[in-house]
Amino acid sequence: MLREALFAKIHRAVVTECHPDYMGSITIDPVLLEATGIQLNEKVLVADCENGRRFETYVFLGEPGSGIIGVNGAAANLTGIGHHVLVMSFCHLTPEEFAVHRPRVVICTEHNGIGESIRYPAAGPALKQVAGQQTDLEA
Repeated sequence: MLREALFAKIHRAVVTECHPDYMGSITIDPVLLEATGIQLNEKVLVADCENGRRFETYVFLGEPGSGIIGVNGAAANLTGIGHHVLVMSFCHLTPEEFAVHRPRVVICTEHNGIGESIRYPAAGPALKQVAGQQTDLEA
């Protein structure tokens, strides 16, 4: 059995462009992609922090170091320039992989630079901590 899990997240990026007449996709600065491991053409879920709207699209490469977060196609009508968005990628993991997987998260600056890069805890150790147990994975 495979479980779906968060693979990576770009947290509170600022939308810099909206192009509703473009074919689709979200254009992202490759610096952010490299920091999270999100790939070109990968399916992502985007959540707008200002209006709560969510949409799925795929990743297109922007200019390195530009800070671009450009929403293209029909999805451009669901957000706006200056809106903060969460860009999330998901993966399918076996129970063994799920227990040790630590999603990468980049927290963006107001200009879409990397303010902080973190990893969420793995499910296995986190669940054992809640139960008051210690494992070799936590050491």
